Amino acid sequence: MLGEVIAIGDELTSGERLDTNSQWLSQRLTEQGVEVRYHTTVGDDLEANTEVFRAATARADVVVATGGLGPTADDLTREAIAAVLGVGLVRDDAALDHIRQMFHSRGRSMPERNARQADFPEGAAPIPNPSGTAPGVQAVIDRPGRGPCVLFALPGVPAEAHDMWRATVSPAVAAASPRSRVIRHRRLKCFGAGESHLEAMLPDLIRRGRDPRVGITASGATITLRITAAGPDEASAFEAMRPTLATIRQSLGELVFGEEDDELEHAVRKLLGEKGGGLATAESWSAGLVAGWLAGVGVKASSRVGGEPAFGDDEVGALAAAVRSEASADFGLAIGAPFSPPAPHGATTADASTPNAAGSVAISLVAPDAVVTKRYPLVGHPSIVKPRIAKLALNQLRLHLLNANQ
Repeated sequence: MLGEVIAIGDELTSGERLDTNSQWLSQRLTEQGVEVRYHTTVGDDLEANTEVFRAATARADVVVATGGLGPTADDLTREAIAAVLGVGLVRDDAALDHIRQMFHSRGRSMPERNARQADFPEGAAPIPNPSGTAPGVQAVIDRPGRGPCVLFALPGVPAEAHDMWRATVSPAVAAASPRSRVIRHRRLKCFGAGESHLEAMLPDLIRRGRDPRVGITASGATITLRITAAGPDEASAFEAMRPTLATIRQSLGELVFGEEDDELEHAVRKLLGEKGGGLATAESWSAGLVAGWLAGVGVKASSRVGGEPAFGDDEVGALAAAVRSEASADFGLAIGAPFSPPAPHGATTADASTPNAAGSVAISLVAPDAVVTKRYPLVGHPSIVKPRIAKLALNQLRLHLLNANQ
């Protein structure tokens, strides 16, 4: 079954408010085996709403909308659904009684304009809303020559929409499905190669149409591989992923550092625990990012932030050795300050083809059995340069610990 989620409201299309309902509903639909292919956001305009609902019900088997069910003139969801169905609106007395009771329970009388919240497209069913004055709408759209589309419209208030989903919509979606089916995901986290390089290392795994499906995304130099499989139940879906997960791990080796919400600091914490070693850090330029990330996952490391900048490889190595000695730690990790080589004689800028043309930073790791200093170019958007360098430092420590433990 294919699904679509619609979010309605000028506050969403204008960017004044973030749409969290679509994310939440997509997650719930996916859990029930509905493949969500479309997210649509539309403002408070009747013609636009009608066009969106008509398109959605033509291409998706399950449509869930939020917003536009209030009492004011810009709440147009009921009218748009009626237009798609080709019917008028009829008032539901039971829904109207509930709305009046909601106001009475709050010590208020119901404004007359709220009565329109009890109007429903003819043939549609109300979705009870125990916590609010806006009942939802459930309708079935017949599609000649193919199965019907089931449409649900919920209020935009997240708490109300969530409760109504659990009580009414989720069971109805399950009943509409021709067979039991769930969709599940697993994520593998990678660091040390770019997207295109990583894809080239995987034997046709990211091909569209493959089952299980493998997607690849990059964020802050961390690569996430997302494996998606379907099955009659959760265990079957995860079992279907197992060969693909094994192939990825075998193909990428040490580039894979974790799963799901893991970050590099989680991998380092685990390896430090296995190794049983203490850590001291010195960050001339990265503003304590490494120390902060490690502290966030419970790694107590002696840290030095700022101070006299170290530029050269030997200087950064000496800094790592110094903080290690001062803290009596097993490992010292230091990130130097950026160094840009002088432009060639007679030139105004360095040759862009030279690795160090944009500057570079040295990272040094001093361990009981080794001293490893590497220099990395400062590349990428300015907003991610420091986090990338901090991740490179964590990864340098991770790889050393990984190999030391083998």
